[in-house]
Amino acid sequence: MASLATRSCRTLFRRAVLSRPIGISKRTFAAASDNAEPLMKTALYDMHIEMGGDMVPFAGYELPVLYKGENGGVMKEHLWCRSEGKASLFDVSHMGQINWYGKDRDAFLEKIVVGDIVGLAPNHGRLSLITNENGGIMDDTVITNAGDHVYMVVNGATKFGDMKHFEEQMSIFDGDVTMEYLEDTMSLLALQGPGAATAVAKILPDGFDLANMPFMTGTDTTLDGIEGCRITRCGYTGEDGFELAMPAENAVAIASKLCEDDTVLPTGLGARDSLRLEAGLCLYGNDLDDTTTPVEGALGWTMGGPGSRRRKEGGFLGADKVLTPEGKFQKVARKRVGIMGMKAPAREHTEIYDATGEHKIGEITSGTFSPCLKAPIAMGYIETKSAKVGTDVMVKIRNKMQKAQVTRMPFVEARYYRVPE
Repeated sequence: MASLATRSCRTLFRRAVLSRPIGISKRTFAAASDNAEPLMKTALYDMHIEMGGDMVPFAGYELPVLYKGENGGVMKEHLWCRSEGKASLFDVSHMGQINWYGKDRDAFLEKIVVGDIVGLAPNHGRLSLITNENGGIMDDTVITNAGDHVYMVVNGATKFGDMKHFEEQMSIFDGDVTMEYLEDTMSLLALQGPGAATAVAKILPDGFDLANMPFMTGTDTTLDGIEGCRITRCGYTGEDGFELAMPAENAVAIASKLCEDDTVLPTGLGARDSLRLEAGLCLYGNDLDDTTTPVEGALGWTMGGPGSRRRKEGGFLGADKVLTPEGKFQKVARKRVGIMGMKAPAREHTEIYDATGEHKIGEITSGTFSPCLKAPIAMGYIETKSAKVGTDVMVKIRNKMQKAQVTRMPFVEARYYRVPE
């Protein structure tokens, strides 16, 4: 999120240039904000401009696709986030932050998401999926047990549709549950990279125990002495990192304090997209939509392992379209896979064929040139019978067939934090 917290850019690298994201255009980002409403600005808008942010429409907001300057541009910003001792700072305030209250909040949430919410330990969170009655994925979300409430983060481009859906489900739910949308009163920053823990420690209270804070946990805290903040160890880059929520009126002060650290680099949507794709993570709207089930999306693990309570009980919208009565995954005709081996980047909607090049078996949903691997990478959906790792395929790029192969994801090894034993 990315969120699964998070909305990234919708397009791809073309070649390794530094002045603009490779293959990313302002027109493309405008498509991600396809409405006639005036664009909103996050609390950091003026700061982005001052730091050289190249602003584009995205999820109804004006956000930086990259920053101009010595270390700016998608390629440099991407590699900074993967470099030892470095950290990248993203403004993800467009995402929707929601608090859930009421004694039946967990029971309600288990009707609208696929994951185990009742079993979440205090301060622990998990990635889950919001489904419709057909088992299609309406959004991905990170949900955390915050003690007297549940804290949820949903994607920016879908948040209003999500909340309309929640309200509809609440109207037919017989129980005590209340939804509080934090609107733009709270900002959200993501600090990602091998140096993220060292950088964020400088604004945390003395004695805050980051070493024993596992990935996918969060807690209320102060940031640079400011009350009313929250830190969650999570992110959508494949690196260690944190999402930091704070009152919007304090966002500039906290972001500025983080940027005083020479290891922290402001980073835009372009690098956020290439980082999440290297990590094999989905972008809602590209790789997931409301016609795609968790099994098709290779996200069945969000429901738990074989024999888990949620797999056996179901209970979420569309469960009967996703699970058998025994809790096994229903068979699907297509699956999300990784694709590598082509000589040129395969764009969204690029057709995938079998090894003979005669039969179309799928389509690319996201693709880019990997700055770390220095090679094209992509993900997409293909017929289940061809989804085995190592299967040879052909991709049709600019009307020419190129050899490729089904591969495992992530493309770059994940480095999520593990508490030392």
